[in-house]
Amino acid sequence: MPTPARTQVAIVGAGPAGLLLSHLLHLRGIESVVLEARSREYVEHRVRAGVLEQGTVDTLVSSGAGERLLREGLVHHGIELRFGGQRHRIAFEKLVPGRAITVYGQQEVVKDLIAARLAAGGQILFEVGDVVPEGIEGPRPQVSFTHGSQRRVIQADFIAGCDGFHGVCRDAIPPGVLQFFDKEYPFGWLGVLAAVAPSSEELIYSSNDRGFALHSMRSPQLSRFYLQVAPDEDIAAWPDERIWAELAARLETVPGWSLAAGPVMEKGITAMRSFVAEPMQFGRLFLAGDAAHIVPPTGAKGLNLAAFDVTVLTEAFAAWYASGDAALLDGYSRACLRRVWRAQHFSWWMTTLLHSFDSYDAYDRRLQHSYLDYVCTSEAASTSLAENYVGLGRG
Repeated sequence: MPTPARTQVAIVGAGPAGLLLSHLLHLRGIESVVLEARSREYVEHRVRAGVLEQGTVDTLVSSGAGERLLREGLVHHGIELRFGGQRHRIAFEKLVPGRAITVYGQQEVVKDLIAARLAAGGQILFEVGDVVPEGIEGPRPQVSFTHGSQRRVIQADFIAGCDGFHGVCRDAIPPGVLQFFDKEYPFGWLGVLAAVAPSSEELIYSSNDRGFALHSMRSPQLSRFYLQVAPDEDIAAWPDERIWAELAARLETVPGWSLAAGPVMEKGITAMRSFVAEPMQFGRLFLAGDAAHIVPPTGAKGLNLAAFDVTVLTEAFAAWYASGDAALLDGYSRACLRRVWRAQHFSWWMTTLLHSFDSYDAYDRRLQHSYLDYVCTSEAASTSLAENYVGLGRG
């Protein structure tokens, strides 16, 4: 299929934000082209988030892209907090009835959305280079890029920057327009994907003096683990034997529970940071997902925020194309940032609640333990955690 010279919305980035936006726009009769720097194989296999809020699941299902999600996703009605040699379950079914989370890898969401777009004749251009958003202050923006060794240009009514934290779209906004809010944490996460059945039916968040650990899963045969490590830790210093020993030390802290080990398929270290760019729009350029905001993964909010952003943006584009009404487009950033900052706070709160900080003295550690105990014994505190974790309403 030849590359079009014009489209209604040019979308930069074929992650969950860009693909879902393209899919939702198609359902509203709005054309788009998606540009992606990586190959299709890469984006379909990069392991990222895996916890979907109820609202994200509902969006995917109602859009027709959730058939495999409903079939293969693992629905969870609670999580476990583990500290002080005890386990405490946060019961979603009791605290937030009718709402749950679904464990389904980001790469699976991406596969489903790519399949949906291609089946509908959608345009996704992989392995594009030197992407340059241009003319974003005027009525006829365009994106120039290299594809197949040729320089090309797509003119559009709007550009959606869904190209992640290191993408080009945010930098295309003139200096002085954006305000940045940034926080780096004094640790990272060592993530491990292992070919072993999960040792728990639900996610386990474990806090102890050795550091934080998370037991998660991707399927009945695949487990996902995270270990708190130094931010500059060398992955070479973590052979598989050391990883399993440390996971056992941090997770096997309650009587009668043991961790099953298996072959490590992937491992890597990710820095922990919080980031927000305000506003999320300028002229005819709109930012969504990680291009506009980053959260530490403790609260499982990154992919879910991206999904919310693009549902808001879809409604705004649909209103503009239907009647020329720009009110929703003008209010896009404001509508998204309220939820972004709620997720920022929850992610920061979960991170500080569960991780070990080198700066903490004995007093700080006792305060942290006391607050964990309060969260697990107060129904009000448990409900606050649960409703934030499964996702607030879509309004």
